[in-house]
Amino acid sequence: MEKLDGKSMDIVAENIAKLKSLFPDIFSEGKIDFEALKATLGEYVDESQERYSFNWSGKAKSRRIAQTPSTGTLRPAKEESKDWDSTKNLYIEGDNLEVLKLLQKSYHKRVKMIYIDPPYNTGKDFVYKDNFKDNIKNYLELTKQVDSEGNRVSTNSDTSGRYHSNWLNMIYPRLKLARNLLKDDGVIFISIDDNEVANLRKVCDEVFGEENFVASIIWSRKRGRDNSAKWFSKSHEYLLVYSKNKAFFNTNYLELDESTKKAYKNPDNDPRGSYRMLAVWARGTQGGVEYDFTTKEGRYFSKRLWLFSKENLSKMDKDNRLIIRGDNIYRKLFLNENKGKIPETIWDTTSNAANAADEIKKLFGKILFDTPKPIPYVIEALKIGTDKNDIILDFFSGSATTAHAVMQLNAEDCGNRRYIMVQLPEPTDPKSEAYKAGYKTIAEIGKERIRRAGENISRSSELDIGFKVFKLDSSNIKTWDPDHENLEESLLDAVDNIKPDRTEEDLLYEILLKYGLDLAQPIEELVLTGKKVFIISSGALAVCLDEQITLDTVEEIAKLTEKYETDEPMRVVFRDNGFKNAEVKTNAIQILKQYGIEDVKSV
Repeated sequence: MEKLDGKSMDIVAENIAKLKSLFPDIFSEGKIDFEALKATLGEYVDESQERYSFNWSGKAKSRRIAQTPSTGTLRPAKEESKDWDSTKNLYIEGDNLEVLKLLQKSYHKRVKMIYIDPPYNTGKDFVYKDNFKDNIKNYLELTKQVDSEGNRVSTNSDTSGRYHSNWLNMIYPRLKLARNLLKDDGVIFISIDDNEVANLRKVCDEVFGEENFVASIIWSRKRGRDNSAKWFSKSHEYLLVYSKNKAFFNTNYLELDESTKKAYKNPDNDPRGSYRMLAVWARGTQGGVEYDFTTKEGRYFSKRLWLFSKENLSKMDKDNRLIIRGDNIYRKLFLNENKGKIPETIWDTTSNAANAADEIKKLFGKILFDTPKPIPYVIEALKIGTDKNDIILDFFSGSATTAHAVMQLNAEDCGNRRYIMVQLPEPTDPKSEAYKAGYKTIAEIGKERIRRAGENISRSSELDIGFKVFKLDSSNIKTWDPDHENLEESLLDAVDNIKPDRTEEDLLYEILLKYGLDLAQPIEELVLTGKKVFIISSGALAVCLDEQITLDTVEEIAKLTEKYETDEPMRVVFRDNGFKNAEVKTNAIQILKQYGIEDVKSV
C-alpha cells in the first residue's frame, strides 16, 4: 500500500514538469541542458553581463525558501471557531510563508482577489528572518519572540545595514507563493507607504510581470494638515494593484452615486426610462470619423468628426435615441444602460485612518489595534476586484478588517464571498490596551473582531458570519517530521507513527491538504462495522483512521462506491498501522480494486 507524501506541493518539481511538457528536448538524463534551452529560446536569451534587473542581498536564498516544500500542517481549533459545521470562511494562525505553502494544492488558482497590508518597514514593524532549513521550528520559536539562542526578536531597525534587503527578503517569497493561488483573472491589492513603495513596485513587476501592473492608487489616509511635520504633512498612502494576467482581468465598475443618478431625466416620457444627453460629435483630441449625416426625418448635418461610425449613428436614429438641439446632435444614455463609474486612482472619499480607529473603538470600546484600515477602503477594493461568489485572501490579516469588509459587502449585495485570513500570533505589547483587555496576541484581536462584527452585521440567516480556525504546527505524522538526532526513537516511530497529542481530525485535515481539497467543505462521518469513516467531497475521498481494521470494514468502505456518484473513482486513505494484521492490509487493496478503487494510500 502506497504511503501518502508528507510535504506540501513541490513547486520546483511542478515547474520542471511544465518545462518538460513544453521542451522535452532540453532534458538529458533527467537534467536540464541549459545550452539546449538557450538554443531553443534563441534571440530571447540575453547573455550580456549588464542588463536591467532588480537585486538585493539575500534574493537567491529567498527564492529558494519560496520553493522549499513545507512539512507542517494546519490543525483545526473548533473551540475557537464560529459555526464550524456550516461556515466557508477560514482564519489561520501561523507564519504566512508556511501557510501559503500549505495552501498551494487546495487553493491553486482558486482565489479571485488578494488584499494585504504588510509591514511598511518603518523601523518599528515586527519582522523576522525566515529559516531556510526548518521554518516550522523557526516559527515555533518566533511565536515566543525569541530566536534559537534566546535573543528577543523585535523590529527591523532602520540603522541596520540591510534594512531594505531584510524587508524584501520577507515580502518576495510570500508574493511568489501568493501569485500561484490567484485565478487567471485574479487581482492583488497591496497597501504601502513611501518607505518601500518603490521597491514594492519593482518586486511586483518581477513576480507578476511589469505588463500586469494595473494601477497605483493614492489613498487620502488623513484629514487635515499636520503643522508639526518637519517638511511636508503626509496625508496619503498607496494601494498597488496587479493582475495575474491582464488579458483576463476585468475591472468592475462602481455604482453611481445618488447625485449622478439625479442627473438622469425623462422629459419626453421615454418608456425606456430616465436618460442623460451625451454629445455624438468629437471634440478636442477625441478623434472621430468624418462624414456628413442626414437624419431619418431629413435633417442634414454637414461633414464633421463624429464619435461613432455612420452605420452606428443611423442605428441610434432608427431606435429614437438621438436628440437634436440647434446644430448639434445628442444621444440618449439610459440609466439602466450605465455600467457605473470606472474606478479612479485617487481615493479621498473611502474613509480615513481616524475612521478606522473609530471602527475598532465602536466594537471593543477602546482602540486595541494601532494601524487598521477603514472598512469602506477595503470594500472599495472588493467591489472593483470581486464578484459575489469569489474567494478573498489576506495573509497579513492584522485586526481582520478584510474579513469584516467581506461580511459587510455580502450583507449589502446578498453576496457569498468567502475569506481566508492568515495572521501570525504576534504577542501584543504588555503595556498596550489590547494586552490589558486580555488579548495576548494580534490573532486573538482579529478573531474577536470577526465574532463581534458578524453579530452586528447579520440581518439574514443566509449570511455566513462564521469562520473555521486552523493553527500552523509541525506534522501530525512522525515520519513526516523526523527527529534526525534520535535514531532509536525514529525507528520505534515506524510502529506508531502518529504523534500522541494529535487527534483524528488533526490528521484528517492534514490529509485534505496533501490531496489539495478545500478545508471549508462539509465532512460526513459514518460508522461502518463500528469504525469511523470520514467522507469528503461527496464520496471523492474516504478516510478511515481507526485501529484494528478488518476485511469487513474494508468491504463496507468499498460498497460506498454504490452510494456516492463521483466524476472520478473514489480514493481511500487508512492509518498505516490501523489494520488488524498484515494479511488484512494486503487483502484490503485487492477488495477495493474489485470495486474500481485503485488509489489507496496510508499515513
